[in-house]
Amino acid sequence: RAGNDIIATAKGEIQAMATRIHEKSPLAYRKLKDISQEYNEFAFRIVAIARGITTLIPSGDDELLPQDQAFFMASNENLTRLMSLTGVEQQKRHRVMIVGGGLVGCRLAELLGKTVKVRLIEKNEVTAQELSFSLKNAEVLHGDGSDSDVLIAAGLLEMDTFITATGENETNIMSSVLAKHLMTSKNTQKNGKQRNTLNKCIALVNKEDYVVLATTMGSDLALNKKTLAGNKILKFIRRGELLSVARLHGFDAEMVEIVAAPDSPITRKPLSRIGSYYNGKIMIGGIHRDGVWQVAVGDTHIQSSERVIVVCMSQNLKDVQKLFLA
Repeated sequence: RAGNDIIATAKGEIQAMATRIHEKSPLAYRKLKDISQEYNEFAFRIVAIARGITTLIPSGDDELLPQDQAFFMASNENLTRLMSLTGVEQQKRHRVMIVGGGLVGCRLAELLGKTVKVRLIEKNEVTAQELSFSLKNAEVLHGDGSDSDVLIAAGLLEMDTFITATGENETNIMSSVLAKHLMTSKNTQKNGKQRNTLNKCIALVNKEDYVVLATTMGSDLALNKKTLAGNKILKFIRRGELLSVARLHGFDAEMVEIVAAPDSPITRKPLSRIGSYYNGKIMIGGIHRDGVWQVAVGDTHIQSSERVIVVCMSQNLKDVQKLFLA
């Protein structure tokens, strides 16, 4: 699927989708409470907004603006309707271009090449020649992946996904932004208007401070190895309290699955009345009730022992625990 990022949570029953809001989107310049009132045919929730280098956990009075990266939650059965509302089209990704033939790029090409068409660009001629023999399921080209002429000659405009995996942060970010610009320009010329583009550009960023910067500059997804490892460590050390913790790429926020303890503060009031202290810090996205996962709304009243999906600012994980633990 071709949202900027779609994550299956709650065993696939809840889908979390991040997408860019464009100038002509029906959601642009609208308050969240007005959006929920107008588009009430199915339940969905906007649980986080990345605006520039700032992440917001929004309230109903917050407004979506063009170039915002908005993080939505909806049930799996309503994902197609949500994608239609936000202008995201569905497609199968099957053509991938990778820039950088180091350890990460080589391994990516090896794994992806088993199921999709992969084309790898390597700047070093000797390395490119070696990879052309060792990578049986990928096409290897010698060239500079930060040069627009090289990218176009290598077939960038026919690709569905572009990944930069060199050892240089700046090269990865700038090449990803360049590729996104070229792909977007091609789609705009072809369709006569700007759409929520089908192509995804992913940058490997080793410096954590650059992750949000990369997505702000136009990269759809910035991956950081330390953050990915940190998610696993967080889940392990907090396994007695939190069922899972995942960092939202491009957002300074976490997605947490947790169980409401008996007589915990969250079980005493509906979500709309949990208190202004948590505004801008915590958003309840989904709840497991009567054997199924459903999107939480303002009048949802969480009961003890129910499993809940929470989105919070990274620094507010302790507040989530305080709210859900007795």
